[in-house]
Amino acid sequence: MHASLNKAKTSNFWTNTLRVLALLVVIGITVLIYVIRDHVKDFAALGYPGIFLIAMLANATVFIPAPGAAVVFAMGSIFNPLGVALAAGTGGALGELSGYLAGFSGQAVVENTELYNRIRPWVKKYGGWTILVFSAVPNPFFDIAGIAAGVAKMPLWQFLLFGWIGQIIKMAIFAFAGAHSMNWLARLFMK
Repeated sequence: MHASLNKAKTSNFWTNTLRVLALLVVIGITVLIYVIRDHVKDFAALGYPGIFLIAMLANATVFIPAPGAAVVFAMGSIFNPLGVALAAGTGGALGELSGYLAGFSGQAVVENTELYNRIRPWVKKYGGWTILVFSAVPNPFFDIAGIAAGVAKMPLWQFLLFGWIGQIIKMAIFAFAGAHSMNWLARLFMK
């Protein structure tokens, strides 16, 4: 009995430690993004790795908008749009871990908001499919879905896989729109 009590205390300690670390990582990433926000576009000069970094940083902020989609739109007209979508989608999925970690930490500020309470049942009922839809559609609510996934202790691999697929869909829309709009504008002004 005494050994199982010690095991439970040790497990609780490590869980609480991980939660605190997750919260600190989220806060640190958000502060870093805010500090370097004016220089994010400079990463575009790095090509696909720069696009990956921009998307990762833009999606790593929790509730603070960053210029990721606009850069993906512009880069779609310069680089291969499919390559841009893959780089940005992968970076975006990894960046979205900040919301998941905020939820996993148990310190999510939104847990008692009406919007969170509306999204949480979807995450619990449909799991990764909810993450895919919220990440594929441009909307400001994905952070809340990510937090709900973290609170629900959705398996990390599931969150990343469905988030990655959704991010690639969304980034492909922006990249191909950028590629085709630039072609359209070039034809329009070349006449």
